[in-house]
Amino acid sequence: MKLMFAVLALLSGTPEVESPIEKQDSVKQYTIEEVGVEVRGAKQHYALKEQPISSSVVGESMIRREHIVSIKDLSAVVPNFFQPDYGSKMTSSVYVRGFGARIDQPVIGVTVDGVPYLNKNNYDFDMLDVARIELLRGPQSTLYGRNTMGGQINIYTLSPMNYEGARVGLEYGSANTFQGKASYYGRSESGKFGYMVGGFYNRTDGFFENAYNGEKIDCGESSGGRVRLVGDLGRGWELENIAQIGYADEGGYAYSAFDAEKGSAAEVNYNHPSRYMRLNVSDGLVLSHVGEKYRFTATTSYQFTHDKMDIDNDFTPKDMFTLIQEQREHAVTEDIVFRTNDDDRRWQWLTGVYGFYKRIDMSAPVSFQSDGINDLILGNMPAMVKRFLTIEPFDLKSDFDIPTYGAAVYHESSLRAGKRWRFTAGLRLDYEKSTMDYDNFSEVDYKFDMSAMNPNMPALDRTVEVKMQGKEELDFLELLPKFAVNFTTGAGDLYATVTRGYKAGGFNTQIFSDILQNKMKTALMSDAMGSIGGGGRPSSQAGGQPSGQPSATPSYDEASVTTYKPEYSWNYEVGGHLKLAKGRVALDFAAFWIECRDQQLTVFPDGDATGRMMSNAGRSRSRGAEISASWDMLRLMSMSHLRLMANYGFTHAEFVEYDDFVNGEAVSYAGNYLPYAPKHTASVGLVYNCWIGGRLLDEITVSASWQGAGKIYWNEANTLSQNFYSQLNASLELRKGDFTLGLWGKNLTNTEFNTFYFRSVGNDFISPGKPIRWGISLGFAM
Repeated sequence: MKLMFAVLALLSGTPEVESPIEKQDSVKQYTIEEVGVEVRGAKQHYALKEQPISSSVVGESMIRREHIVSIKDLSAVVPNFFQPDYGSKMTSSVYVRGFGARIDQPVIGVTVDGVPYLNKNNYDFDMLDVARIELLRGPQSTLYGRNTMGGQINIYTLSPMNYEGARVGLEYGSANTFQGKASYYGRSESGKFGYMVGGFYNRTDGFFENAYNGEKIDCGESSGGRVRLVGDLGRGWELENIAQIGYADEGGYAYSAFDAEKGSAAEVNYNHPSRYMRLNVSDGLVLSHVGEKYRFTATTSYQFTHDKMDIDNDFTPKDMFTLIQEQREHAVTEDIVFRTNDDDRRWQWLTGVYGFYKRIDMSAPVSFQSDGINDLILGNMPAMVKRFLTIEPFDLKSDFDIPTYGAAVYHESSLRAGKRWRFTAGLRLDYEKSTMDYDNFSEVDYKFDMSAMNPNMPALDRTVEVKMQGKEELDFLELLPKFAVNFTTGAGDLYATVTRGYKAGGFNTQIFSDILQNKMKTALMSDAMGSIGGGGRPSSQAGGQPSGQPSATPSYDEASVTTYKPEYSWNYEVGGHLKLAKGRVALDFAAFWIECRDQQLTVFPDGDATGRMMSNAGRSRSRGAEISASWDMLRLMSMSHLRLMANYGFTHAEFVEYDDFVNGEAVSYAGNYLPYAPKHTASVGLVYNCWIGGRLLDEITVSASWQGAGKIYWNEANTLSQNFYSQLNASLELRKGDFTLGLWGKNLTNTEFNTFYFRSVGNDFISPGKPIRWGISLGFAM
């Protein structure tokens, strides 16, 4: 062994190597354990691996090795979690254990340093100095409330009370991608006041080309910063303020026409420039007190989000229609937690109260252009009418004001019985009320000209106006229980849980353009037919469809499609957290059975509809299992470390009751797989770390990982799917003192796969995954 270290020392230019055990004071370590991030959040009695929860923890070193820059990079790295890249930070859809949602209410909650993110549009953000990510699978509704029926993600960043110094990172990679970040952490001489200030800037030229103009469509840039202030007030009291700002401006969407019969996709080709812009600002104020027996935490937050999506909604070279959706959201939350803080107590308990208020102001005008008018409007009219009509481009204007507020009180108790058993029970009473005021309007100018057939009949310039105004209200009162039992063995804990999950209902804002379009078609037809008959009405409001001429787009019952119901689930789970082989092998496993009622699904109406909406399936069921294992294969006097890690998740999620109408016929999807969620997720990683301690090099880390996901069904009928696919990643990290040089590659096999499928105006579209990527990074941490 000494001979091996002598060879390494010779290669590094140093005749002798001093073991890091003997040099611990002089060697800087940047892993999660060394920086001392709090591993027990305000709502955790015990360390995470002692709790009756299926969980995964990703530390700072793994974040760096796997080049995890946002939450979606955790897909397949941890089991039964999938957040595909749909081409925009706005479309941050998350799927856990078979369940998820493409729009509106998320299936999983997210907090950053204890501050909850209420808007799913903010889930895909650029990470700055993230030290620890916790993913809790299964319903967390008892403690975290609404929209956590799939789980909870808790993200912790470095704190100035645990880390001091400057950090700088620069990176350049594929597609002319640049990332830069810098931060500084300091404390007062007394150690009672800490501060952090940091910022980042990222840009890329993009990977996908639009054949229409030869330009990259997924280019973009983002920037932001964070200021964190922490004050030790004495006698166990601490006050902390975390202020963040982020800005993103990115290009459009790599959506290409898809031939469902042949299973092949054309090139991306559409004519209207598309982009997404988002500005988000948040501020969290945390007051905490840690006493001998009790702990108190009060977290107050304010969040502002302004985003704007400009999109070619038909994704073809034709001038059909575009959408500009812009929203501004203000949100305030308050979460107060009081719990025991004495590990020796047999009875541990936690009580909390929570409240929130948010208000969304949204506008979503759909602009119809010449081809859209010819295909979707005139194309659905009788030949005797449309031959005389000329319709000018017009807008379907939709404005929404959606205030929502809620309050909850919750409690959880854990009681130890002897040395091995622990019983846990919790209950949350959750109330929510939401209101939608909508104002939809369209004014269509058209010319009715029969002069070619009858010169004595003058051309008529006419205007049709359609209005749709109203108010919808929803409110929910829910009881969300939890029951669990732990059994402690010499190797770790085994557990069984029964929990209830809950996702709030909401409003189908994206279907209003279809409703207004139907009303406009009917009014236009009625007015035009009146002109033929000599009625000569100057304008028309929405009326009935003329007899014998059905609309190609379904006529919606407004009351039934503008809202959707909450989603509920019962989760039954058994699992364990074990340490084997003298702690060198860690094993986490779980098996689950989920019964879901009123599952929220994103559906695309039949025909040439332009919108989409959330609908509730009758019943769904998901059964599966997940396992995570790590093995410290090699430890040589703390000079070398070889670790093998593996994760696997299996999900069999299917409809139990779901009846729908397709082309006017009743269809049952019972027994079919739930769409968009993978049946399998898997990853295997190998990390080798070697301490050299020479003049040119202190440490080297080499890692390789394989990740896969699939099969993924794209529709409820299970006629379209993405087969299981996998990617190979690798990284090399060289460290000398405060400096680190890194090389990384993703999808090194250049695997071709698709991440997303949808329909628009009766056409099929697909979104491809990113190709092979590489990068080189330089880091400094003092």
